[in-house]
Order: sequence, then C-alpha cells, then structure tokens
Amino acid sequence: MTSNAIDPRTLQKIIRRGVSEIIVEEEFVRLLQEGKPLRLKMGFDPSRPDIHLGHAVGLRKLRQLQDMGHKVILIVGDWTAQIGDPSGQSATRQMLTAEEVRANAETYMTQFFKVIDKERTQTMWQSEWFGKFSLANVFDLTRRFTVAQFLARDDFAKRFRAQQPIAITELLYPLLQAYDSIAIESDVEFGGTDQMFNILVGRDLQGMMGQNQQQCFFMPLLVGTDGVQKMSKSLGNYIGVDEPANEMYGKVMSIPDSLMMNYFELLTDVPTEELTEMGRAMEAESVNPMELKKRLGRDIVAQFHDQQAALQAEATFESTYQRGDVAEEDITLISAPAGTGAGLELDVFAILVKEGLVGSTSEAKRLLTQGAIKVDGAALESRNARLEFGNVIQVGRRRFARIVAPKS
Repeated sequence: MTSNAIDPRTLQKIIRRGVSEIIVEEEFVRLLQEGKPLRLKMGFDPSRPDIHLGHAVGLRKLRQLQDMGHKVILIVGDWTAQIGDPSGQSATRQMLTAEEVRANAETYMTQFFKVIDKERTQTMWQSEWFGKFSLANVFDLTRRFTVAQFLARDDFAKRFRAQQPIAITELLYPLLQAYDSIAIESDVEFGGTDQMFNILVGRDLQGMMGQNQQQCFFMPLLVGTDGVQKMSKSLGNYIGVDEPANEMYGKVMSIPDSLMMNYFELLTDVPTEELTEMGRAMEAESVNPMELKKRLGRDIVAQFHDQQAALQAEATFESTYQRGDVAEEDITLISAPAGTGAGLELDVFAILVKEGLVGSTSEAKRLLTQGAIKVDGAALESRNARLEFGNVIQVGRRRFARIVAPKS
C-alpha cells in the first residue's frame, strides 16, 4: 500500500455505501490515505451458532478493506458469552458453558469465512487475555467509568426507567468488550448501530490507557423479511448465510418491494449509479419489481453458493411458485365455495382456516402482513380476493392449495 493511493470513487464507496456513521470520519480517511495497514476489529458473541444477512452487511465492508491490504482481527467473545449481555428484547442472554461457546464459534467461523478471506484474518479468543485477569485488573477497569455513564446506554436506560433488573455482570460486558480493543491495539472497530455505546467505550478506554483511539465504524441494521423489524433469528425474519440456495432465494423473493433497494445497496456490488436508475424506474413504475427482485436473489445466492446454484434456485422458484408446478401430492384440493369463478370476492382467511392451512385468523393476518400468502405467485393484499378455478394458494413456503370445481 502506498500513501494517497485511494481514488475518490473507491473512497466514497468505503465511507458512504452501507455505512451509518464513522467516528471520527476525518481521522479514518486520513489513516486510509496514509497507506499503513490498519488493524480492523470485529468481535462476535458466540451465543448462537449461525449468522444471517444482517451480519453480512458489516462483513462485506471488512472484506472491501481487507482487499486493500488491511488486517482483519476476528475476536471470539468466548469470555463475555459466558457472562451474558442484554439482547434487543431487553432480556439477559443465557450463560453458556465453554464447550457450547466453542461449538457455536466453530460453526460461526465457517460461515464468517464465506465473506472474509480466512488466510488474511487473525482469529483471537478473549480467553487469551481474560484468562490471565485478576480481580485487581477488573477493579482497574471499573474505576474508569461511572454507573451514570453506563445507564445512558439506551437499553439500560429503558430498563432502569421501567424498574426492571440490571445485573452487575451486564455492566461489565461493555468494559470487557472495550478491553478487547486494548488487547489487540485496534485501529478500527466495526459493528451495527446497536453496538454504538460499547464500541465508543472501547475508544474512550484506549485513550485513558495511552493507546491511539480506534475509529468507530457503524453499519445500518438490515430490516428482516417481514419489512418491519431488524433481521433476527429469534424473530424468524432472517435469511441465513448457510441456508440452501433454494431456501435463500425464496426468502429474498418474499421481502416487500419497499426493501429491495436497501438490500441492493447493503448486500450487493451493483454500482451506485445503476441503483439510482433502478430506484427511478421503480418510482415511475416502468420496471416490473419482480424482475429486479429476481436479480437481487441471484446476486445474493451467488455470493454464498455460486452462479450455477443461483440460476437453479431461480428456475426452481419460477417452476414452484410462479407457474404453480408443485407436485400434486403436496397440493391440497379445495372445492370452490359458492360464487367462485363468478367474479365475487371471497374471504380467503375463512377458506384457509376451514381447510387447516392456517391455525387461526390471527395467523392468517400475520402471514398476510409478511407477504407470505400468495395466489398464483402474487402476494395477497387483503383477506378478500377473487378466486377462479385452478388458482393455487400458497401459505408460507410449503403449504399449497388449488381451487377446484365444486363436487356435483
């Protein structure tokens, strides 16, 4: 790497696309332009074994910088995973055994290296430094921050106001994550906007302990397939990076049209100028959203599988979901209610509940909101629809029914 070697277009891609905020951006740009390889910190909590496309947003940014010659330091949070950290639902995570942590970490890293180059990554375990910690070391960390500072963290603040319990161990988590930056002499730490407090504590601690302060690189949180909440395995609105190609493609096709441009921006390398044209075409309704979504599906599947798998997944989707070519044994036959084929609107929810394709009207409402009820491949927009003989109703990914003529 040489000084001032970054062209303006590349620099803008790094600091603007798929980026929520950089603290401090001017310092980060200066470090890039100096040409010295930077130590890029990415930590993960192995409380779960799998990662999803929401994690991939940050991993893709790391890979861009890795390809420029910078060093990725992957920290396995084996120590903090055994302590517990508040989740996005304001509930403490279950403590894990060392064996559970290691098993989760091995699975996680297999998926991590689908995006990041393993040969250019240094993997470190927190136990390498915390295993040597004494009580005096812990006290030295705790004296550097106040309880008031930690209660300013959004999750803690909400729980404190609601008079919900906050364990002392939870207050230690940001300190331990911050010390990771000291242990590896991090130059830049990466995380989602929900990690802002913890990452900034690391920057502050480095300054207190005489190190150069790390830059803090925040990525936006990817909205899940429900189009409402951030992608999360616990919410069931995720697309896993280790899922089979057909499953991955099908989930991409299930996202609301309103999310497409965001997914293109955060999860693909389609040029920004082309994305701008796509957005204009969407607004002008001069392009079929389904065709853009198929391109998105192919791109994402190809990243985690290969191009052939992406094309095969698309063909499977078209055959199964768009043309209704589902194996007959997998299709429930529904005798058409009175009025079918005469242009009358029918209560699809009532039909699905009656035939056992959903457990209740409430479930049908939820699936409708998620775009998971389709008629001949098109998402149902309301509980009422005009049904004709031969229509295929799809509920979720695996339940199908065909409207047939009433028995005479």
